[in-house]
Amino acid sequence: MKPLSAHDFQKVPSSLMEIKPAVFIKNKLRLFVKRDDQLHPHISGNKWRKLKYNLLEASRLGQNKILTFGGAYSNHLAATAAAGKKFGFSTLGIVRGERVLPLNPTLQFVEDCGMELKFVNRTLYRSKSEPSFFQEININPAGFYILPEGGSNCLALQGAAELVDEITSQLGRMPDYICTACGTGATMAGIVKGMDDVGTALGFPILKGGFMQKEVTGFLINCTGKSYTNWQIKDNYHFGGYAKFQPELIEFMNVFKQEFGIPLDPIYTGKMAFGVFDLAEKGFFEKGATVVMVHTGGLQGVKGFNERFGAVLV
Repeated sequence: MKPLSAHDFQKVPSSLMEIKPAVFIKNKLRLFVKRDDQLHPHISGNKWRKLKYNLLEASRLGQNKILTFGGAYSNHLAATAAAGKKFGFSTLGIVRGERVLPLNPTLQFVEDCGMELKFVNRTLYRSKSEPSFFQEININPAGFYILPEGGSNCLALQGAAELVDEITSQLGRMPDYICTACGTGATMAGIVKGMDDVGTALGFPILKGGFMQKEVTGFLINCTGKSYTNWQIKDNYHFGGYAKFQPELIEFMNVFKQEFGIPLDPIYTGKMAFGVFDLAEKGFFEKGATVVMVHTGGLQGVKGFNERFGAVLV
């Protein structure tokens, strides 16, 4: 494969779309959606941004094989497989859980992109950071560029931080709030880094447990040497945890798509948007504030979600 350069990742900035929900108009707020879901058909949202500098680093090191990790419906596995196909990397995905046939839409897609899959049980998967892990699953990691689960590391923060510059350029100033869903916390940390103590970043965890504050702080300290003060975690909108939901979330997402023409995913962006609207209703944002929601993609998971739960999303 030919070496990659930053030119290979040059994209027209994703659009910044203003929408006007009644609750925001009532409270004299402006709401924008940063449409990173439109960056690429299969490497969308924060995955494009998190993979960008990792793939450049892999190319710089002369590595043409990527090894990474994820669950059976992982946006990260789907994006990495698509990126491998696009840029000429071979890819290996370590999947949490047993292989079940037929494959779900996500795993079928990654195999169609050429990713090799290795399934490991959940107990063993939890030890993936241990030195003995690769020996136990009979894989030699030498020769692979190893990406952590979610693609979350310091290079991921570098890519996520760039969307703040885009938003500021498109808006003409830093917004008062930038909001994002949180899985590992790396995208949130990158946004905080990019804002550099101007405005406020709000993170909406999709996992329960109350650990996201610690995760984001860890990324910031380890990758920037700073903790920053202009960010908050809103931990009340996970709907029970990963892939968990309630009817009110599904209704909100369907109405949102019908009213604004923007599809959301039920794992990440749906929960974040629900939380932002709820905060607006409760008067969290000061009058006159400008709020930006980052659409981090993840729409590939909607098909599998509807297969599991009965086509509940329009």
